[in-house]
Amino acid sequence: MKVAMLVAAGTGTRMGTDKLWLNVDGLPIVGHAWRRYDGSSEVDAIVLVIRPEKREAFEALAPRLGLNKPFKLVEGGQERQDSVWSGLNACPSGTRWVAIADAARPCTASQLIEDCYRQAQAHGAVVAASRVTDTLKRVTDSEISDTVDRDGLWAVQTPQVFSFELIFKALEQVRGSGYSFTDDTAACQHVGIPVRVVESGAPNPKVTFPGDLPYIRWLLANPTEDA
Repeated sequence: MKVAMLVAAGTGTRMGTDKLWLNVDGLPIVGHAWRRYDGSSEVDAIVLVIRPEKREAFEALAPRLGLNKPFKLVEGGQERQDSVWSGLNACPSGTRWVAIADAARPCTASQLIEDCYRQAQAHGAVVAASRVTDTLKRVTDSEISDTVDRDGLWAVQTPQVFSFELIFKALEQVRGSGYSFTDDTAACQHVGIPVRVVESGAPNPKVTFPGDLPYIRWLLANPTEDA
């Protein structure tokens, strides 16, 4: 069984409001993200990791989305890795592959979701990513101190797809060691599990700041062939 886990337990402090519930074209951001995974031929079931006070909102949203896949709502934890751990423990019996995704990425292309699942089955652990093309500068106290060589640098995104056994083992060990990671691939690396990148061929932005919304609206209104 292949499961998609949407991590939706954050508070959106950088946005100043709960960004997942900002309305774009008649649906909240999280509704668009949920539909992307529900519509994927690779996904058998969905687990949404949420804040407890948002359960009623998610239950009310589901009928509006025309969903095809079974889903489960589970409460998240204090940190991201705690929320992912809760989600893993809520996955159906028989789950072999799990895609962990940011609920704040409403434009993830279906082709990317499919590519990540397929590559994960070949390699065990993969992450969607794009090559860094901007010039990078290290800045200290608002002053440029160094130019960073971008050769070999990638910006990682979601989905991050894993063998269920591998990611469960990685997080179990990380939780026992007291380390804290905001990225699930870092947990794998910490315990020596290699992770491969799957290049994202279409824009896959995460809603982080208010200025992101016009671009998100445009992408949803003008999907690429990969979407």
